[in-house]
Amino acid sequence: MSLLVVGLSHRSAPVSVLERASLSADAKVKLLHDTLAAEPAAEATVLATCNRIELYADVDKFHAGVAELSTLLAQHSGVALEELTPYLYVHYEDRAVHHLFSVACGLDSMVVGEGQILGQIKDALALGQELHTAGRLINDLFQQALRVGKRAHSETGIDRAGQSLVTFGLEQLAVREPVADWAAGKRALVIGAGSMSSLAAATLARVGVAEIAVANRTAERAERLAEILVASGTGVRAWAVPMSAVADELALADVVVSCTGATGLVLTGDDVAAAVSGGPAGHSPTPPLPETGAAPQTPRGLRPQIPAPQRPAGPDSAEAGAQAPLAPGAADGSAVAGRAPQPVAVAAPDAELVARLVAAAEGGRRLADAGAARTITAAGQAGVDACPVEVPAGDGRSALAGVDAGSLELHGAWADQGGAPAQRQPRRENRAHGDGAPVRLALLDLAMPRDIDAAVHRIPGVRLVDIESLAEASADAPMAADVDAVRGIVAEEVAAFGAAQRAAHITPTVVALRAMAAEVVAMEVARLDGRVPDLDERQRAEVTQTVRRVVDKLLHAPTVRVKQLASEPGGAGYADALRELFDLDPQTVASVSRADAADPKNDDPGRAS
Repeated sequence: MSLLVVGLSHRSAPVSVLERASLSADAKVKLLHDTLAAEPAAEATVLATCNRIELYADVDKFHAGVAELSTLLAQHSGVALEELTPYLYVHYEDRAVHHLFSVACGLDSMVVGEGQILGQIKDALALGQELHTAGRLINDLFQQALRVGKRAHSETGIDRAGQSLVTFGLEQLAVREPVADWAAGKRALVIGAGSMSSLAAATLARVGVAEIAVANRTAERAERLAEILVASGTGVRAWAVPMSAVADELALADVVVSCTGATGLVLTGDDVAAAVSGGPAGHSPTPPLPETGAAPQTPRGLRPQIPAPQRPAGPDSAEAGAQAPLAPGAADGSAVAGRAPQPVAVAAPDAELVARLVAAAEGGRRLADAGAARTITAAGQAGVDACPVEVPAGDGRSALAGVDAGSLELHGAWADQGGAPAQRQPRRENRAHGDGAPVRLALLDLAMPRDIDAAVHRIPGVRLVDIESLAEASADAPMAADVDAVRGIVAEEVAAFGAAQRAAHITPTVVALRAMAAEVVAMEVARLDGRVPDLDERQRAEVTQTVRRVVDKLLHAPTVRVKQLASEPGGAGYADALRELFDLDPQTVASVSRADAADPKNDDPGRAS
């Protein structure tokens, strides 16, 4: 069995594709069940964040595994396979381990060095353990990835290379002003009470906002988060509000952070326009805030009393969204308004398309090249850090048809080093008002798919920062020197993990060999008893011990050496050689492997912490 990962991320796909391909909680569960039901996969888990969707599996056939996992991702994400294929990447065996370790260290994050990915990796492992889809390989891999990520943060200054998406997003909202100065005294609205929303609320309290209203579909979670904020010692006033009151809070807020699991918009353009133009039911808006960060004149020490106006329950109203049922798999803290998810019909996989997909990955074990191939030629013509691979004209798949596997691997290395400016999407118009106009409402959308209508940045007095604009900003961020140190740690840990896995692979064969030797010794001693029945107990014990010592000494050097050789690259064949040379029963070796895998010490969910 071998590790395979198929996925797409902010490096290989535009945000519009990631947004459509996002997986709900229910979709992740169904994806894992279907993956194990597929013939090539023995165990699996899925790592799904706002910036990536990756399916990890232990497969026995590479070609069949690539085809099956790609098809399953398309089916459960709702994006047709032919459309999704140009943006997929594939990593196999050591390359897959290297990829996950890099992700755990924050090297592959939108904001380099951010530590939130460790919690998301832990959640992915916990999901696999809960559904019993994570076996020994996935458990070992993800637990080691958590340790590697923690080591990178403790031994290097990678934290200085980047921050959390929340902090980075607030910096983008504050533009050139220190976040603490910009946030001082402001009133914030946090929509959602999940892990990212909780981090956003804590960050806002830490940087000095005066008041935070927390809106969530589940009132208990919003109240709990508000209690934690009040008890944090930052001096912030916090309270929970129902989702039906979001429009009223929006009219009074200076900063809004939204991160829910909704599959539709939480804040529409009409909602935001109404808030900045006077608010619903005649509310007077907070005076426009100049970019110097002047605080709103809200009386301190009093919780605002907000009437609940009658708003039309139209498709664009926040109240209608609050009353609408959650889409399947939406997390707590989501409100669906404005648009409903449209079902996407997924056709049966095209045989020719799957064949191309497998062929593209066969040599370099990656398909990210398919998404970038169509941009390489343009980059070369532009003369900007062009990839050295020459690709024929055409779309991603047809261009790849004429590129050999070695060239694909070369392009993959170039892209992994961050040298693929052609893969970036063209910059959209600047969403931050840079003309000196006062910003009445600052919006930070950390959800995927988005919570806030992207068109609101055209509304005067509104500044919007979302995942797409964060990706653009982070692409220009300088890399810290500590990144090289983290890359060294990753390389070292990948080698150690590979050696440990290869050594563990041969252990059942060595155990089976020694068991066979012990059985031979027992048989020969019994045969000796029959031939020389006059031996007393002491003599019999001495003869038995002598025979065992001879066998142990004969096996010691070969078994120690074979473990060393097996831990080296290309050493997987030594287990087969031992089984062939000593005529070991494959069923005996398999039974040792099953017993080892069933050992609770090798499958302890607590080790994920």
